[in-house]
Amino acid sequence: MLARNTIVSCGIFAFDLALLWLLVEQAGMGKVWAAVVAFIVANSIHYGFGRSWIFRGTDRAFASGYAYFLVNAAIGLVITIALFAAIIRWTPVNYLVARVLVSVVSGLTVFVLNAVLNFRRL
Repeated sequence: MLARNTIVSCGIFAFDLALLWLLVEQAGMGKVWAAVVAFIVANSIHYGFGRSWIFRGTDRAFASGYAYFLVNAAIGLVITIALFAAIIRWTPVNYLVARVLVSVVSGLTVFVLNAVLNFRRL
């Protein structure tokens, strides 16, 4: 499951970064709000892959699974935005690099939460 999650997460994360860049550089959105929007959009897409491929065989209903997924994503969002905001505020690190760095912590946290609590596959 972790290997499948890593494959999907890399693709979704590339989409997340591209959307973040578009929102900041092309739409003029603030970096933190753009990170929030990109995170929510990307994680909604990730749920479809999670349900159909990463955690296949789950017995949880679609709607309740999505609700659990959103709660877990919200935890990931808090971790992501807190670390992202801290890094771009207190370091000279580029915002895209900062987003990559914090994704490691939040991504693994959300994977474990979904595997154990949502899809019940661990």
